[in-house]
Amino acid sequence: MEIGIDSFAAAAPAGADSQTENRRKSLTELIDRIVYADEMGLDVFGIGEHHRKEFLDSAAAIILAAAAARTSRIKLTSAVTVLSAADPVRVFQEFATIDLISNGRAEIVAGRGSFTEAFPLFGLRLNDYDALFSEKLELLLKIRDEEIVTWKGQFRAPLTQQAIYPRPLQESLPIWQGVGGTPASFVRAGFLGLPLMVAVIGGETHRFRPLIDMYRQAGAKAGHAPEKLKVGLHSLGYVAESTETAVEEYYPGYAETFTKIGKERGWPPVTRNHFNTQVGELGALVVGSPAEVVEKILRHSEALGGIDRFSFQMDNANLSHAQLKNAIELIGEEVIPRVKAGI
Repeated sequence: MEIGIDSFAAAAPAGADSQTENRRKSLTELIDRIVYADEMGLDVFGIGEHHRKEFLDSAAAIILAAAAARTSRIKLTSAVTVLSAADPVRVFQEFATIDLISNGRAEIVAGRGSFTEAFPLFGLRLNDYDALFSEKLELLLKIRDEEIVTWKGQFRAPLTQQAIYPRPLQESLPIWQGVGGTPASFVRAGFLGLPLMVAVIGGETHRFRPLIDMYRQAGAKAGHAPEKLKVGLHSLGYVAESTETAVEEYYPGYAETFTKIGKERGWPPVTRNHFNTQVGELGALVVGSPAEVVEKILRHSEALGGIDRFSFQMDNANLSHAQLKNAIELIGEEVIPRVKAGI
């Protein structure tokens, strides 16, 4: 199993710094953490895409390119690319370029995104949410597989014998599909034979097993080999020396962030009781000591019929740069060896 981190490039609390200085510092520290994750032996680092004030990942490919120039082995991926609001030609060109800079370590996780700000920002209709993604995913895969592309769709100008460059270093640029809880998305990924990245940020992780079974069944029915149908799990999480420390450091920022998001979506405010349930045995949050985190990752993997990748999403809880680097060190030195040994 690969173990990594997904980041939304959250801006740290400004404190005495100006907003501009805070953003500069936050991005500098993020690149430093990616470099440190590479040094600590983590397998993958992903950058999300949002178009909101509190996140700095609206141009994720630029962050990944900066990291590519300073790392040597860690895979660099989007988490996710909001493909519905992007031009697949440009997405491919950006990640093919990252692949060249990184000597073949780029990946794309393509999804529809959990926020909707990109639609009005780029002049798109939210009513076309699914149709946009389906069409653009089809084009992205065609560009990956064919150097000279002829294609016609509803939302973009057609391409006629159009050469698309640069080509990546990897023979086939890895493209995963990022999904939430929509059954049709799981079936689509299986039919296309795409690796699946499942975002589980709340509830009970084992409840996603029927959807993952649908994905595997759709893939098998479409003739894809089982080893092609990889499953990754993206979960909110954090690691500290003890579970008590992890919980006390993670909870305040988590409660603040998700209470704020909850106001936009009609969710109730976060309570400590709710949080305690989520960090419990069946809950989706993977927060604790290295030993407890390993146990929970392995338990989630078993419940889902086996997973190939696990990614922590840690920087949504106002944790300091030092706390996040310490978590990366614990993941590299204690979590990864135990997960890979199955203990």
